Amino acid sequence: QVQLVESGGGLVQAGGSLRLSCAASGSIFSINYMGWYRQAPGKQRESVATITSGGVTNYALSVKGRFTISRDIAKNTVSLQMNSLKPEDTAVYYCKLVQETAAMGRYTYWGQGTQVTVSS
Repeated sequence: QVQLVESGGGLVQAGGSLRLSCAASGSIFSINYMGWYRQAPGKQRESVATITSGGVTNYALSVKGRFTISRDIAKNTVSLQMNSLKPEDTAVYYCKLVQETAAMGRYTYWGQGTQVTVSS
């Protein structure tokens, strides 16, 4: 089993910045990718940013240029630097880890979520 612990959410004014962090622990054998997703009230969960084991990043169009995802491979952590925050960024942010091997199969894990609220 893998545990994901998120930190760094909070309340910030529009235009401000926050940094989210996610630490993974447990039975980690071959991480495929890690990422951040968010879910606003009444909306479906959406991908915000992901980073593969090879360092390839992918961003939602709505956050590109404002958010930066990074990963510390040695510590199994992933971070999301969020700048120029907008009220529409308000959501619960979830960390996700996917690991997969041919022998073990594919496993997906989610963190408990951290609230980000951006006031106008």
